[in-house]
Amino acid sequence: VQLQASGGGLVQAGDSLRLSCAASGLTFRNYGMAWFRQAPGKEREFVASVSSSGNNIKYRDSVKGRFTISRDNAKNMVYLKMDSLKPEDSAIYYCATKWGNTFGNWGQGTLVTVSS
Repeated sequence: VQLQASGGGLVQAGDSLRLSCAASGLTFRNYGMAWFRQAPGKEREFVASVSSSGNNIKYRDSVKGRFTISRDNAKNMVYLKMDSLKPEDSAIYYCATKWGNTFGNWGQGTLVTVSS
């Protein structure tokens, strides 16, 4: 299984970014998918998840209304659209598979830096 995250960059507060995660080596449509992030000196934290069908979506409270997770099962892709970015959103963002309550197959991450 390989997960390749991309789309990070340096932006200003209030800007938007869309992260992408390409999955291979698995039957993608069978897995829930999730995004996590880890800021320097902090633990990795859950950001958002989407069920295998796309019908069940969850967000951490601090990103609700600003971030949108989506998936395209035909392309084996999961996305994270991030609007109204804040400096505290700066982190390395990782995608992961979700099977039940277990997250795994972490990708290499993509760096998001939001300047004030």
